[in-house]
Amino acid sequence: MCLIATDDEAFTYNKRISRLATIQEHKMILKAIKSGVPEERIAKALDINVALIRRKRRLLDGICPEVADLLKDRHCPIDTFRSLKQLKPIRQMEVAQLMVTMNNYSAPYSKALLAATPLDQLVDTKKPKIAKGVSPEQMARMEAEMDRLQREMKLVEASYGGDQLNLVIAGAYVSSLLRNEQVVKHLDLHHAEILNEFRRITEVASDAAEDPDKAGLPGTKHA
Repeated sequence: MCLIATDDEAFTYNKRISRLATIQEHKMILKAIKSGVPEERIAKALDINVALIRRKRRLLDGICPEVADLLKDRHCPIDTFRSLKQLKPIRQMEVAQLMVTMNNYSAPYSKALLAATPLDQLVDTKKPKIAKGVSPEQMARMEAEMDRLQREMKLVEASYGGDQLNLVIAGAYVSSLLRNEQVVKHLDLHHAEILNEFRRITEVASDAAEDPDKAGLPGTKHA
């Protein structure tokens, strides 16, 4: 049974659809083909052309397993994978990690990362990089900026575990303060802004304890 709404999708069930990740769709297509379902029948069922089915079938050709695993639950356009395929495995991993960190998997972003990749990290090192409207000087600056960003990311990753532990400990301490009615009453009367920030810290710490990927310090003004 299926519910079809004709209203604005922002207020209907369609907004709550859990869409299939790109790699999951690729695996489903492979499984159907392996079971003997013709590509034409799959294309008809999905209301797309056969050429697109073939592109989806070859989605992970040239993609290293680590990147496929990292992006398996992400909604990445097919053109993003096309950019990744032009990179060597180590560079693929770096670019995939950048996309996850920035939560940006768009084709234009992947093309920008491709354009900022040194030639020795491309699969075809003899083929010159083509970036429309970008001068060689701008390209060099992009590459330098990308290297700087990657170094900063590695520094953050190195301290992430300790920061996570400190956040959980601090959150537990703040939670114990908020269980004291007198402390809460005093803060509410004289330091309402700090009380709100304390509550946010306990929420973030609680999320961090349940799922480390959701951790993130709120932008507070008070220590």
